[in-house]
Amino acid sequence: MSDTGTDTGTGTDTTAVSPDARRLWLRGRGLLTALALLVLAGALLGLLTSGDDGSLDPRSATQHGSRAIAELLADRGVDTTLTTTAREAAAATGPDTTLLVVRPEALTDSTREILRRAASDTGARLVLLAPGQAALDTFAPGVLAAGPATVEERQPDCADPVARRAGSARLGGYGYVPPAAEGTGCYPVSGLPTLVTLPTGPAAGETVLLGAADLLHNQHLDEDGNASLALQLLGARDHLVWYLPSGEEAPGAAEEESLLGLLDPGWRWATLQLALAVALAALWRARRLGPVVTERLPVTVRAAETTEGHARLYHRAGARDRAADALRAATRDRLAPLVGVAPAAAHTPEALPAAVAAHTGDAPQAVHALLFGPPPGDDTALVRLADDLDALERRVTPDATKGKDHSS
Repeated sequence: MSDTGTDTGTGTDTTAVSPDARRLWLRGRGLLTALALLVLAGALLGLLTSGDDGSLDPRSATQHGSRAIAELLADRGVDTTLTTTAREAAAATGPDTTLLVVRPEALTDSTREILRRAASDTGARLVLLAPGQAALDTFAPGVLAAGPATVEERQPDCADPVARRAGSARLGGYGYVPPAAEGTGCYPVSGLPTLVTLPTGPAAGETVLLGAADLLHNQHLDEDGNASLALQLLGARDHLVWYLPSGEEAPGAAEEESLLGLLDPGWRWATLQLALAVALAALWRARRLGPVVTERLPVTVRAAETTEGHARLYHRAGARDRAADALRAATRDRLAPLVGVAPAAAHTPEALPAAVAAHTGDAPQAVHALLFGPPPGDDTALVRLADDLDALERRVTPDATKGKDHSS
């Protein structure tokens, strides 16, 4: 005769249900992978957008900086003053000054007017890098902008001594249509010059329009006649005011149109029609809720499968307290009639433990802790509790256990 029961004293036959490292990895690998991709994308975006490239900054030695031309000008005795606001640039401008405006298109109308007035009143030489039509309307009224065209090496094709001394240079970008018989135009693209010099103001000043700023970049300064042309344009006078506008000089919110202002006025009617279409589609496809209908299940689910399903749910949710309560309640229901306790008193901690202890010979305190004790602290303790409850129930019904052993 062999004992088919489980030894609850040592717990060697218990089944460990705590998740191991492999199971934890399988559960969390999707979230970890998504988090890693998010961090990688953020780091890559930060690298691509980190910092300023120093474009046209006379202090920058990067490819798009202009430190090389600034040093060449300093070697020829030209004093360069870097300013970041229009008022600073206007205050530093004088008759012996060349005022270089790096991004005239990025300025507000009021900022452009400050610079125009400073150059016109003092007779300074005003050099504009790639001005568009908005900037031309302030600095050079009557001049029209066209393009932009490809920036590449071009021949001067004009009689201007500055351009003829420099020879071929890297130009393109905007082409300009100056007023008739005014100024000179060189380096044409499709018949339109990309370098225009115009006389301005009563104080013998002049305005220079440069269609592209590439020849001032460090990486292109030593190509063709770029250095010669840049030195002649910026070093014609003893003092150079290099105006590099900061973010404060950008167009203000009052001068910008909102996104809705840029849309066609009919967008409101289109949005209303779309909302009505969505509402009608929702009414058409919505689920109609009626009275509850009961129907027979197509299959019969075995009680063992239901129990295993509940166990898996408890395990997944970590609900050891509810699982332990269910095990203890079922054991108390089965033990109460066996020890002569009324069903109504089966779940009272005063009557049942004493009756069970009288049948098994165990200490009432031990039986009480087993049937009404605190929830287990981990999954292993929960499995051990189930084994101990099963062993207690077998000790209350020893004859049934022996019968099962004998029949086996």
